[in-house]
Amino acid sequence: MIELVVVAVLGALAWFWLDSLKTREIAIAAAKRACDTDAVQLLDDTVAMVSIRLARNPNGQVSLRRFYRFEFSDTGDNRRGGMVLMLGSVVENVRLENMWMV
Repeated sequence: MIELVVVAVLGALAWFWLDSLKTREIAIAAAKRACDTDAVQLLDDTVAMVSIRLARNPNGQVSLRRFYRFEFSDTGDNRRGGMVLMLGSVVENVRLENMWMV
């Protein structure tokens, strides 16, 4: 019985890890698109997860809502902040400092 619980927990952890990698890649692509649209440079070509929590999607199903932070530069010698909001594997919003894009 304990072996079954251990296998289930390991399976859940593996799913969470793989889902997080996929969602992070989608968030990076969204940040790159937003930076390209505004003609700014995405620094480090990556995002960092700030928080994760449960939320309901438009269909009423429980999903993970993840907040990612990234930095960009508009002049090449400064750092400004941005954020990507994900619900499941769907981009909800991308924010570049004082602008929101859907």
